[in-house]
Amino acid sequence: MEIKTIKIGDVEIKQTAALAPMASVADRAYRLVCKEHGAAYMVSEMISAKGLCYSDRKTEELCTVDDRERPYALQIFGEEPDFCARAAAMLMKYKPDILDINMGCPVPKIAGNGSGSALMKDIDRAYAITKAVVAASNVPVTVKFRSGWDENSINAPEFAKAMEAAGAMGLTVHGRTKTQMYHGKADRDIIRQVKAAVKIPVIGNGDIDCAESAADMYRRTGCDLVMVGRGSYGNPWIFSQIESYFENGIIPPEPTLEERLEAMYHQTELAVSFKGEHTAMAEARRECAFYLLGFYNISVDDDVLGAAFLGLFILCRPDKEKRRAEESG
Repeated sequence: MEIKTIKIGDVEIKQTAALAPMASVADRAYRLVCKEHGAAYMVSEMISAKGLCYSDRKTEELCTVDDRERPYALQIFGEEPDFCARAAAMLMKYKPDILDINMGCPVPKIAGNGSGSALMKDIDRAYAITKAVVAASNVPVTVKFRSGWDENSINAPEFAKAMEAAGAMGLTVHGRTKTQMYHGKADRDIIRQVKAAVKIPVIGNGDIDCAESAADMYRRTGCDLVMVGRGSYGNPWIFSQIESYFENGIIPPEPTLEERLEAMYHQTELAVSFKGEHTAMAEARRECAFYLLGFYNISVDDDVLGAAFLGLFILCRPDKEKRRAEESG
């Protein structure tokens, strides 16, 4: 089956699967590895509007756009329309394809300050922020949000209509409330309701951990694109599996241990080139554990064991490459 494309504004995106923005996880190295395995669309880690306006160096580092990642969005968060508009204007120099506004982050340090999912309790403010960002941007603006604040205030369809009226050209809906955080099951019916409520593209997010669940999201919600978050942890192959399943109904086999180690090594190499060895290797301990889940009883908390595997692989890799060269020669 031929894979179609969707358009957000004038930005064309293959209708397979996008990579979700995940703070402190989906950095440039992570995104590039996922792109190499078929991710159709990438979104940056969250960028603080105030941090950008106040010239915070760490915030500015999140703004880099690598052409290999396109189509690519920069994502901002904030609770004040003026700061968000100023940040949007500043981000235009980095030439993103899309500018996304985070109105779904549930973590206390974001929502507790009135940003992220807290905006679902204040549709008027969310509308003002979106309208201001649209006016300050020369690229399509999208908004990412949740089903609601809690089970007693599910308002995603109403919220979606307001964001569309404010000028948003696309929406991403995570089918959980703020209070659910990442527990329980994502509600796909609320994503279906959002899709029915608006005319702009809707991206469905939540509980996509394999090709079949991606297909189920498309089928049950009618969404225009699916977005993979935690299902990609240590598993960039999920994107090629989804694409293959949509093209010919065949899901490629799970990667071998050697393939996992190779991808883990590649991501670490990229991270070192972007962040320097000290920072990249400290972060690699967690990433390695994700790549090795299911092997040798490793869990997500085994960052030391994951790092040990990476170290052993690095030590053995030169000999392996030498053997391959000798065999091919």
